Amino acid sequence: GAHMVVVGCRGQDTFHRAVLGSVSTGLIHHAHCPVAVIHDEAPNLLGPSPLPVLVGIDGSPASEPATAIAFDEASFRGVDLLAVHAWTDSDSSGVLSKHWSVLQSRAAEILAERLAGWQERYPDVTVHRRLVFDRPARHLLDESESAQLVVVGSHGRGGYAGMLLGSVSAAVAHAARIPVIVARQC
Repeated sequence: GAHMVVVGCRGQDTFHRAVLGSVSTGLIHHAHCPVAVIHDEAPNLLGPSPLPVLVGIDGSPASEPATAIAFDEASFRGVDLLAVHAWTDSDSSGVLSKHWSVLQSRAAEILAERLAGWQERYPDVTVHRRLVFDRPARHLLDESESAQLVVVGSHGRGGYAGMLLGSVSAAVAHAARIPVIVARQC
């Protein structure tokens, strides 16, 4: 099988964006390998860029393939890696202020667990960690404005589950202006 599928998005009108969007969404949810989505609005990065590689880490096993690809890409490109763990809780009104330090500490543990061992394997990659209480897709899109590549994992929830639950990976892949690699857990 393929090591990676690369999909370009060039459609300018709503119809073409919907059709291309459905193809890339299908691949993101069902491909058995990583999927790279390259947008026509992507800045021309033919030359070396000092911008970091951005990886979204949610703490699940689906983060592992994304972390592996992100470290490999950062090392290959000779740039830093920005590892982001963003989380939100719709019912956090009173809990947030009372338990902020506990939530933040747990988030730091999750990020540290998922990065464990990778920094030793890639000593040439400087890692910056960021913990954010925000919707993951929104924050990754904000961070992507100052990155050259985004790498996210996919839980593989295709079909109705993926549509109903929403997909951070699909949202980022469709809305980011820079290349996005969606790593599958195979």
